[in-house]
Amino acid sequence: MISLEREKDIEVLRQAALLLESENRRLHLRIAEVLAELTSLKGGNPKALQLELEKLQRQLALQSAKLFAPSSSERRVEPAAAPPKKPQTGHGPRQQPSLPFIERIHALESDERKCEKCGGLMVEMKGQYEESEEITIVHRRFEVHQHKQQKYRCACNECIVTAPGPLKLFDGARYSIDFAIEVAIDKYMNHLPLERQCRMMKRDGLRVDSQTLWDYLDGLAATLEPLRPRIHDLVLQSEVVHADETRWRKMAGRGEKGQGSEWWYDWTICSSQAIYHYIDPSRGAVVARKLLAGYTGTVMADGYSVYSSVAQARDGPTFRLASCWPHARRKFIEVEKNFPQPVSEILELIAQLYRIEDKVTAEGAEGLAQRARLRDQESREVIDEIEKWGKRTLATVLPQSGLASAIKYMQGQWKGLIVFLDDPLVPLDNNFAERSLRGVVLGRKNHYGSRSERGAQVASLMYTLMETCKLHGVDPRAYLKAAVVARLNHKPMPLPHEYAASLAAAAATVA
Repeated sequence: MISLEREKDIEVLRQAALLLESENRRLHLRIAEVLAELTSLKGGNPKALQLELEKLQRQLALQSAKLFAPSSSERRVEPAAAPPKKPQTGHGPRQQPSLPFIERIHALESDERKCEKCGGLMVEMKGQYEESEEITIVHRRFEVHQHKQQKYRCACNECIVTAPGPLKLFDGARYSIDFAIEVAIDKYMNHLPLERQCRMMKRDGLRVDSQTLWDYLDGLAATLEPLRPRIHDLVLQSEVVHADETRWRKMAGRGEKGQGSEWWYDWTICSSQAIYHYIDPSRGAVVARKLLAGYTGTVMADGYSVYSSVAQARDGPTFRLASCWPHARRKFIEVEKNFPQPVSEILELIAQLYRIEDKVTAEGAEGLAQRARLRDQESREVIDEIEKWGKRTLATVLPQSGLASAIKYMQGQWKGLIVFLDDPLVPLDNNFAERSLRGVVLGRKNHYGSRSERGAQVASLMYTLMETCKLHGVDPRAYLKAAVVARLNHKPMPLPHEYAASLAAAAATVA
């Protein structure tokens, strides 16, 4: 027999409650019949009987409420004073919508289901769990896939057809396209040298040498090479282009004469649509002229004289040059220790320019219009103050002092520094280009550079594609696979922004 006092199974208790409620109704009807018969025998008043029945119904309802209904709202229990909560730090659990969700149910073994109180057997509470989340890692592994391509023949023995096999990066390739892409991601995004990748792969069971990894990097770059000029052209279609450069080490390759290395340079030009990298031994105007050939928009750059000389050349590009305010500001910071008062004044004026920019709240065309109004109404006044400060301060310091040099640098860049006043598309700084070079700088620190001119070309292409993918929020691994498959199937290869648009369109169709 079930003991309701000790029973914990919700389903059993629910069935018992339903039986009790049914029995109460039956007894109520029987009581009503007995009272009616008794009243009839005694010659009583039917109204008195009705009142008695209503009283019994109210009592029954009250008892049912005590058994099944929630606690009365009139019952007020003063809660105990809770200890003050500590202020939450951090951002709390971060949502991970892109990760696969796997449900795992943890159950007790049969010998663990004994009740600690009565010794009875514990049964499952259907649908009742204590839930928690845990993010874990599934370690990668390497597998050898043997592909068997079925052959078919006609009864006439004149025709034999073989089922198509997997796409190969190049003829005779033993490693997959995914393998080559993974090597590229690890080197140019995770900044892992090939020798280090070999050691990591060996720990995972794969024995491979760095020359093999390089061969697949080279093959991957050869397949993706047609994207290079298309991205270059895409950058130059923008009304504003950012330009910058940083050093890239060219090391002596195997079999080359001499030891050591020399410095080459990674040039980048970028826009809101793409980021283009180009590695060259020279840091001269010939490279800037090549990268910006035919461009007629605005180039945002630092104070490097090459850009101004190219912009002013008669036979070169006819672009307008905009200068970077943080580069001018940097000159004043370098002498702040010796000239604290005047430097604090100019730094505050430059900060005012950025505070005005922060007032722009709209986006798109409306944001550009708002920025143009703010610059015309407020930034021009600050620029006038900066110009007056420069002339006034320069007259009070020694001509050869550090502060005088900083002021002269600013005045020399003045034409480019005030371009932003007349064009809301032009930013105050060249931070976009500097951010685009971070991957190159990290790679240079980790795998030191390239051992050949071909290695530099591969690096510049991979940085171009991966940085552009990051710009559009696209997974570089998925994009490179899509581009390679398209090329091997003789179809047009998408650019990163086109690939991002296709993903957005597919998501909108599903929604």
